[in-house]
Amino acid sequence: MRASGVLMGISSLPSSYGIGCFSREAYEFVDKLAEAGQQYWQILPLGPTGYGDSPYQSCSTFAGNPYFISLEDLIQEGLLTKEECDACNWGEDSSYVDYEKMYHNRFPLLRKAYERADLENDSEYQGFVREYQIWLKDYALYMAIKNSRKGESWLDWPEELRDRNSGYVRKAENELSEEVEFYCFQQYLFEKQWKKLKKYANKKGIRIIGDVPIYVALDSADVWANPEMFQIGEDYVPEAVAGCPPDAFSATGQLWGNPLYDWKKHKATGYAWWIQRMTYCMERYDVARIDHFRGFDEYYSIPYGDETAKNGHWEDGPGLELFDVLKKNVPGLHVIAEDLGFLTDSVIKLVKDTGFPGMKVLQFAFDGSEDSSYLPHKYEKNCVVYTGTHDNETTKGWLEGLQGHDKDFVRAYINCYDKPVNDCVWGLIRTALSSVADLAVIPVQDYLCLGNEARMNAPSTLGLNWRWRIGREMLSDITVYTMRELNRIYGRLPKPEEPETKELENDVQTEAAL
Repeated sequence: MRASGVLMGISSLPSSYGIGCFSREAYEFVDKLAEAGQQYWQILPLGPTGYGDSPYQSCSTFAGNPYFISLEDLIQEGLLTKEECDACNWGEDSSYVDYEKMYHNRFPLLRKAYERADLENDSEYQGFVREYQIWLKDYALYMAIKNSRKGESWLDWPEELRDRNSGYVRKAENELSEEVEFYCFQQYLFEKQWKKLKKYANKKGIRIIGDVPIYVALDSADVWANPEMFQIGEDYVPEAVAGCPPDAFSATGQLWGNPLYDWKKHKATGYAWWIQRMTYCMERYDVARIDHFRGFDEYYSIPYGDETAKNGHWEDGPGLELFDVLKKNVPGLHVIAEDLGFLTDSVIKLVKDTGFPGMKVLQFAFDGSEDSSYLPHKYEKNCVVYTGTHDNETTKGWLEGLQGHDKDFVRAYINCYDKPVNDCVWGLIRTALSSVADLAVIPVQDYLCLGNEARMNAPSTLGLNWRWRIGREMLSDITVYTMRELNRIYGRLPKPEEPETKELENDVQTEAAL
């Protein structure tokens, strides 16, 4: 079935308090997507942000980002006052997230809400803790210890605290019990609000595409609680870390620093950790886009401590066996394989054998050869086409930087020779939507014809990433109408369904009002 969607992270939503969250504006965005004839909303990872404010360096693969908790909801519940929230400095420019101000203001407010909540008599909270204890206890304890040590990496903790199963850790758990409960409370709020938003989106015909990084951060609850699942030595020091080899874009390669999995250990457990991880992902999302899919075929191993990726080498990943196990054990597994970049025959075969759709990015199609596999006339139906991703320039910014042959070729390909750059942006959107790809996902910045001031991430840089936010009035009625009309023209409108029951309609209206 042909369909379309929009790519935009939660943090990019407009809101009153410094960052996009699960507030009223998120529901209004869902309404806009439904009006525009979209069927998917692709978001960025929902985990707590880590180094460089990146959602791909999270301290937990299971936990949610406390920044996304709607303060308005807490005001309505009587846990905060509007005056307390309004008194905080959330930054000078609503077009960008000020993460430093977020850090210094959000947590004190959440602490006040925690202190006012009657968790001991809250059966819903108690049920949440029981349901998610398999990861929640490790995460909350890890964060409590980390916070007590002023954010210090667990690799720098005393040896007795690095061992999750030591008596010292159990003692710390008792001493920090209130702090542990505070982190559990944050996750309770996150989970409750996210489930409510996702339920609303699904009732509106919008499915959520979540983003699942292949790796976890070294400084994370996942690694601290399960070091045996990673290439970690007895001294808790990594043996090797992840990255990419040198190429035309980087002479020294990319040193990501994530710990590598010990795939032999995972296989010995029947891939239990991965079953747990993907089961939770399929509860949280409708579809999971797994980042860096090539790493399941072969992964690049860099000696820990190296300053560049030059001395790395390739190792075999788990291959198809992992996904055969996941398909048998994870209900409703729906995956998009991020198979971008240089692909070997073996990884191409792996993607094909899984049956998962791969990704096609139009910005990668015009590389001078005029023979790229990303050119739409070469697509098969089982793929997802993008004009660009969160790691790319916006399409307008990219077009403005093209020169010579590539500039001429892209304009010739979309029949947009002497037209303004905004017309070319729409030409590329049309090219994506008209392709045979089953799903077309367009970053919201491209529908708005925004330049690189709206770029979300420039890989291998720090300081200005993950900050952009959409303005409240940017997604106009005219743009929404145009999006829907293009879906109609290219056969991507959702098919009419049977009328919903009156009870369901009332439920949707009630949640919209909230």
